[in-house]
Amino acid sequence: MPASELTISTDPGALDLEMVYTFLSQETAWAKAMPRETFERAVAGSLCFGGFADGEQIAFARVITDRATFAYLCDVFVLPAQRGRGHASALLGQVFAHPALRGLRRIVLVTTDAHHVYAPHGFTSLANPERYMELHRPDVYRP
Repeated sequence: MPASELTISTDPGALDLEMVYTFLSQETAWAKAMPRETFERAVAGSLCFGGFADGEQIAFARVITDRATFAYLCDVFVLPAQRGRGHASALLGQVFAHPALRGLRRIVLVTTDAHHVYAPHGFTSLANPERYMELHRPDVYRP
């Protein structure tokens, strides 16, 4: 299926949040074992994008933003059976075309192995990584 057949929605009611939560909490390193309530708060406070093919959601992206100057792109995925068809690029194209995200000064993301997905959309390594700091709590979801 070509990526042109991917339909994007930001309507929270259209999103298959059960599928998204299951995938994120079971299949990703960054959200493994995330409590459902944490996921629901994250979605409620974010601009979320669902990618649909043949009526089923197969992709997701979440953007945390002030809608004026800054955004953090996260939780981006395409279901494994649907990868390699250009869906990630089509999803990202729609994310960056969204009116709430146009004209932002900075959009950041973190990836371990998908640099090739984001580079065509203008992402580069940090120009000044020494300026960035983080407070990282990798065990926060553990009981």
